[in-house]
Amino acid sequence: MTDTLLPNGIKDGGGDSSYFRKGCNPFAQTGRSKLQNKRASLNQQIIKQMRMRAGAENLLKATSNNKVKEMVLLELSYVNSNLQLLMGQLEGLNSSVEVYQSAQETTANIPLIALGLKETKEVDFSTLFKDFILEHYSEDGNNYEDEIADLMDLRQACRTPSRNEAGVELLAKYFSHLPLMESRFFSPNRQTGIFFTWYDSFTGVPVCQQNLSLEKASILFNMAALYSQIGTRSDRQTITGLEEAISSFQIAAGILNHLKETFTHTPSYDMSPAMLSMLIRMMLAQAQECLFEKTALPGIRNQFYSLMKMAQEAAKVSEIYDQVHQSMIQTPIKDNVPFFWSTMSQVKTNHYRSMAHYFVASALLDHQLGPSDDEDQQEKTLSQVYDRLPEGRSPLDILKKKDERERIGKAHIRRAILGHEEALRIYSLCHHLNKLEVLQDILKASHQRSLNKYSENENEEEFADYTEAPDIISKTEHKAEMEFPATTKVKVTDFFQRLGPLSVFSAKQRWTAPRTIQLRPEDRDLGFTLKGETPVQVVSLDPLCQAAADGLKEGDYIVAVSDTDCKWMGVSEVMRLLKDVNEEGIDIQVVSMMDSNPPMPTKSATFCGNLPKTYSMICLAFDDDDKNPKSRKVTKKSSFISWGLKNKLKSASTLSLPTADHSGTLPWNKPCPTFPSSSSYNNDSALY
Repeated sequence: MTDTLLPNGIKDGGGDSSYFRKGCNPFAQTGRSKLQNKRASLNQQIIKQMRMRAGAENLLKATSNNKVKEMVLLELSYVNSNLQLLMGQLEGLNSSVEVYQSAQETTANIPLIALGLKETKEVDFSTLFKDFILEHYSEDGNNYEDEIADLMDLRQACRTPSRNEAGVELLAKYFSHLPLMESRFFSPNRQTGIFFTWYDSFTGVPVCQQNLSLEKASILFNMAALYSQIGTRSDRQTITGLEEAISSFQIAAGILNHLKETFTHTPSYDMSPAMLSMLIRMMLAQAQECLFEKTALPGIRNQFYSLMKMAQEAAKVSEIYDQVHQSMIQTPIKDNVPFFWSTMSQVKTNHYRSMAHYFVASALLDHQLGPSDDEDQQEKTLSQVYDRLPEGRSPLDILKKKDERERIGKAHIRRAILGHEEALRIYSLCHHLNKLEVLQDILKASHQRSLNKYSENENEEEFADYTEAPDIISKTEHKAEMEFPATTKVKVTDFFQRLGPLSVFSAKQRWTAPRTIQLRPEDRDLGFTLKGETPVQVVSLDPLCQAAADGLKEGDYIVAVSDTDCKWMGVSEVMRLLKDVNEEGIDIQVVSMMDSNPPMPTKSATFCGNLPKTYSMICLAFDDDDKNPKSRKVTKKSSFISWGLKNKLKSASTLSLPTADHSGTLPWNKPCPTFPSSSSYNNDSALY
């Protein structure tokens, strides 16, 4: 499962002088790359079947011939059957958690769930960006072929990121380039004609938009998915590996929460608010599980207080997984979440609850209250573990009376045994879970340990006792919290900075084509002054000077002096180019802003598979504050010498948990919801 990184061989141009890396080699025969290739292939087959179904449904509506209707209905039955089979295969891919687990052969922990990466189609920016540069910026788009190629290479690399921090940085770099690209090429009052297509990670249904909202949201989703894969890959037999897993799952939850709060109208169902809420809970539950494993890794001291503490920690993990399971079985989510996921959460709910009862039973049965023990402290501890006690009993009675202590302890053991049996029963119901023999071994070992504890304290002479053990209050000293990584936005350099400062030369502004103006000084005075930073702007223009007669206007921006590009030059630099102008004069190029009131933007066409329209399908934002800036006239004319004075610079910006690994070298073993209606889609996604 080694991820292969290939140097691109092209200078980054995105913030530093290093080469940006491509993602995993798509031809590398790793388990993860094979799984993603299968996902891409399934997406294509799903689109084909949905198109066939759409055509059959349209024909069924249009025809009145009974024989034709019978044939169409028969064809529809075949298509729907194929769709169900494809959906089952896609669910199987989402259930293939073993390829994401740690590569350490000694690992014998309960498997964790990782999110799969969303698939996307390739996007060709070259033609449309070149046309936009020529039309909007009045420059030859062919001069920007290298920049466009670098942008396309970066996006292509993001389709197969490596499963480490380098892969996260790659996605973050592209995500940071998206606002720059949006400002350069995506005008609020026109469509670029570029379609971004992403596939739902659960259903394979494609969603297509012309704006960048879907692109940004999908990259964030893949960043969260990548962090979840890093978490599952960590070696949970070491403290360092557990800390890495905890941090990764908490960061994944933070990114998903940011995605939920920021992109509230994303039409893809896997990024709907309800689905994201469930995924956040699942990431935090797995982080809490790793926190429990971190506490138990050095070994659980066989003492009253330690056992009670671990019981409440295990109860906390069980409680969180129960919340995850309840959110998974809700109506809008249960049709798309893999059955494997909900079954796994249900198994863990029962498993950790049973462990909590086992720890309490061990504390009560193995440790009697002695003269040297702190009676008040034990009473306080026991009262905090229980929400309620059996009628007629108090914590002090249970601690002091040996019979009561044994009776309650055995009741906890019975609940532990029943809970482990229920976990094994649920495990047997899911055929994807049956492939995880490690999980089965851990469940059986936990069940056998509880049986052994019960047999050690069984008394044949006593009658059957039907005392029911009370519930255990969940409590933790280290609660899993969402984290938002600082690496989501990294500092990058605009690929298209040669077009000029983004504050002026953006897709929102409208400009005239560059005009050539000939400057000839009269008594060393050119007839105007300059202001601004980059680019400089003409102010206080003398209407009788030669430049004004040649077409220069107040408010014009100087973009070139002779053959020197001045878009990124300040007043002092432009002044140096103009100070030695002789009588023959010099040519400059200027552009003028076009004042206009842009109309409201055209709504972006969004294609999806008739998903439930519980939220808006349009993800466009229009900023009323983005108006064309108007030049301020300066009534007082300054001399040529005073240009430099106007240039002001601004500041920049020893009880151990049951294990399935008896020898210490156990390797990992490898292991039909209703489909949405058909709709219109773009072309199929190509394999890497």
